[in-house]
Amino acid sequence: MKFFIDVQGTLIDDKERKPIAGSIECIQALNEKNIPYIIITNNTKHSSQEFLNYLNSLGFPIPKERYIDPLMVLEEVLPKESIAPYGVEGFLQVLQSMGYRFDYHEPKAVVISVKNDYTFDEFAQIDELLLQGASLIGMHQTSLYAKGEKRYPGVGALLAMFEYACGVQSQVVGKPSKLFYKKALKKVGGKFGDVVIISDDPQGDLIGAKKLGMKTVFVLSGKYKSAKEIVPKLPKEYRPDLIYDTIAQAAKALGVL
Repeated sequence: MKFFIDVQGTLIDDKERKPIAGSIECIQALNEKNIPYIIITNNTKHSSQEFLNYLNSLGFPIPKERYIDPLMVLEEVLPKESIAPYGVEGFLQVLQSMGYRFDYHEPKAVVISVKNDYTFDEFAQIDELLLQGASLIGMHQTSLYAKGEKRYPGVGALLAMFEYACGVQSQVVGKPSKLFYKKALKKVGGKFGDVVIISDDPQGDLIGAKKLGMKTVFVLSGKYKSAKEIVPKLPKEYRPDLIYDTIAQAAKALGVL
């Protein structure tokens, strides 16, 4: 058994970005028992090393080789050409440090990431760029973006809106793209059928994983207050295999703790 483990809403909470009860012990147990795992996060607000350092500072003993985020595979999806990125300031700074050139007039691609203060003027600007021929890139396909006490449409929801409005097809860099999951699998070895993925996002993470043959575990410590909010709305064949309140409960049931 190998594990793909989400971060936000699974290892750390959405309000204070602090460890959820039992999450550090789960990672410690995986290390001690030499169980292969990879941390699969949608982090785009900080450089990959900065965010891993943050997780380490919280007490998660995650080595560099057990970590992956969309920024680490971005260049395989998007060449360093002119782009129009949208997201929080930290995301824009990371892209600049990676060598991307910003162009909000005639970009090759529009790149969408999370933020909680998108405006309709920005949506209109994005529509114009897409209608002019720019490609649409999503840093991931999150269903909901939970911040504090509020739940905003995630990147996946925004991509669906722009696809419908402009008649384009998006390309996703991080979860649940096959490329991203294949990169994660390469780090742990084996095949997708060996993998158990644990996440708080059934639509943005688990459905794509299930299509590849992974066993899916939905935890209720993040975006959703109860399974009833989302699971009955999903096609039966894509519903999570297991549902637990926290990753600690899942780890105990799966023999990790």
